[in-house]
Amino acid sequence: MRTKKTLSNLSRRERQIMEVLYRDGQATAGDVLAALPDAPGYSAVRALLRILENKGHIRHVSEGTRYVYLPTLPRDRAGRPALASVLETFFDGSTEKAVAALLDLSKTELSGDQLDRLSQLIDQARMEGR
Repeated sequence: MRTKKTLSNLSRRERQIMEVLYRDGQATAGDVLAALPDAPGYSAVRALLRILENKGHIRHVSEGTRYVYLPTLPRDRAGRPALASVLETFFDGSTEKAVAALLDLSKTELSGDQLDRLSQLIDQARMEGR
């Protein structure tokens, strides 16, 4: 039985696997194994992939004798609940605090175009009463 769960309810290893799949778009068990820090054995990776598939986070396609795994949700849709969880946990639900922290952490200067886009998003939020 498949059940959809948010990414925030995943174990550390399951989240690491999802990060690999979102970064690369798709991966085999061997690809995941090679990308994991302090990787467990191949059998453990296969078991984790099966668990993620049963939870409804990933699916597989057969390519010859191997399975290629893909996320079931686009990255932006999967990221929203995760970001909401971070916002609530670390920033008391404050978008302002989170944006301020992101700007403080930014390693590069924002371009004029990026600042204009952020201003447009803020203006749009004001018009929508958010």
